[in-house]
Amino acid sequence: MSDAVTTASTRVREVADAVTAVPGVTGLYGGVFGEIATYLPGGRVSGVVVGDHSVHVHVVVDMDHDLRGVADGVRERVEELTGLPVTVTVEDISVQIDRIGADSAAGSTTDD
Repeated sequence: MSDAVTTASTRVREVADAVTAVPGVTGLYGGVFGEIATYLPGGRVSGVVVGDHSVHVHVVVDMDHDLRGVADGVRERVEELTGLPVTVTVEDISVQIDRIGADSAAGSTTDD
């Protein structure tokens, strides 16, 4: 593997790690058919497309977090890391399973 490929591979993985470390991000979104990804020798990094002049990141955000705040946090972290303009797309929101159970229990009523 050439130095350029190794550098690009490392850079994409660093971006993915930085994004998933932002509070509120529960995952990266690779698209319905896996089309949102950076393809590398031996694999791909879903949800992150790093080009020569920009970065595109697609994320899933926890419902309990401010979507714009999380997107801004992702954008700032990735711009800091890459020095490139970043487009962040919130593709989906996630809900914790224990929260679903708690909401169901709190909302249930019985007529006795």
